[in-house]
Amino acid sequence: MRALRVALPEPVPDGLAPELAKRLFFVSSAIAEFDLVAEGGVITAVDLVLSGEVAESAITAKIGKVVAAEVLTQRALPPRQVWRSPVSVESFTDPFPLLLATDAAFVAGEGQVGFGEPVLSLVDYLDARLRSIALVLPRSREFRYPTLLPTSVLDRFGYFGSFPQFAMFVTRLHSDIDVYTGFVDRYRTEGRLPDDLFDQCGDKDYCLPPTMCYHTYHQYTGRRLAEEMVVTARGKSFRHESRYHTSMERLWDFTIREIVFLGGESFATECRDAVMAGAYALLEELGLAGHCEVANDHFFGNADTAGKILSQRMMELKFELRVPVAADRTIAVGSFNLHGHFFGESFGITGPDGAGVASGCVGFGLERLAYAFLCQHGTDPAGWPTSVTDRIGDPGAARSHH
Repeated sequence: MRALRVALPEPVPDGLAPELAKRLFFVSSAIAEFDLVAEGGVITAVDLVLSGEVAESAITAKIGKVVAAEVLTQRALPPRQVWRSPVSVESFTDPFPLLLATDAAFVAGEGQVGFGEPVLSLVDYLDARLRSIALVLPRSREFRYPTLLPTSVLDRFGYFGSFPQFAMFVTRLHSDIDVYTGFVDRYRTEGRLPDDLFDQCGDKDYCLPPTMCYHTYHQYTGRRLAEEMVVTARGKSFRHESRYHTSMERLWDFTIREIVFLGGESFATECRDAVMAGAYALLEELGLAGHCEVANDHFFGNADTAGKILSQRMMELKFELRVPVAADRTIAVGSFNLHGHFFGESFGITGPDGAGVASGCVGFGLERLAYAFLCQHGTDPAGWPTSVTDRIGDPGAARSHH
């Protein structure tokens, strides 16, 4: 490991610091840690901790490229909150070390965490509450989807051109006896996977879903809906985030409760607003501090990045529900989105009148929401709100087998 300070070619306004931070770990896999250097209300440099062999000039050039093309082209807008919980929290705890020490959680790999009680019952309880918010909406129904998603689904609306950093492809060896026998012979001889493994693979037809709503658009591709509808699902989603802390705060493999609205624009807006109101009430009932603010997606590597972000924020098409996990840090546990007719047109989904439907979606990260709950209420259910414990009882006893 070695340290390097990179002076930015132009100062970055403090309001754009989050956009710079979102992109730094994707600049190079050699960046292990970073700190933004602020002076006089602007970011003037970045302090890096580098791993591996990498030329400092190459890192400097890459950061300069990202700053010029992805960050400084954006317009810094003041944050706008649309709701704040009346709950205040005086102290926080980092629950993950205790969960590990008590065998209530384990780290399965980079960005992968397994967990047992009491987290298991807590996650299921939170999902049940969010599911109930979805199923009281008009013409709502629930589906369970497979994990794999055809890459053609993401191709339909240009996903890979906007979010290449999140893509997770699923592949396999070529269907050829010579490939199989050659692979087995080399593996037995060398005792490890060959360095050129992917030269023997060719299937790129499937990927891991970055979120659950794409399954719903895929389900209704080319269909004419008889009426406006709501679809909800719970499932695994995957986004490569370049770097992960050892916690449940940001995962590569995580679970989402998704709610999708298909119909007219007013229907999508009304459903989104209803779910937002339900989420606010749930946070208050759970005794959680938090707020909801205007947000934007993490567009990357695209000439239209600045324009897309500005449009999304100005039109308030995306809101994030953020919950504090420390005195100086919040995490997004949910997002509320309107898409206009984009997905209806991309997937050929029409309404009763034959016109493309409008859509919206809401997604809640269940592990993140549970983690934020534990940061504010601790890992001992005895200290949890009675609205939770009255429903789940003793989490340890609930799952025990004799």
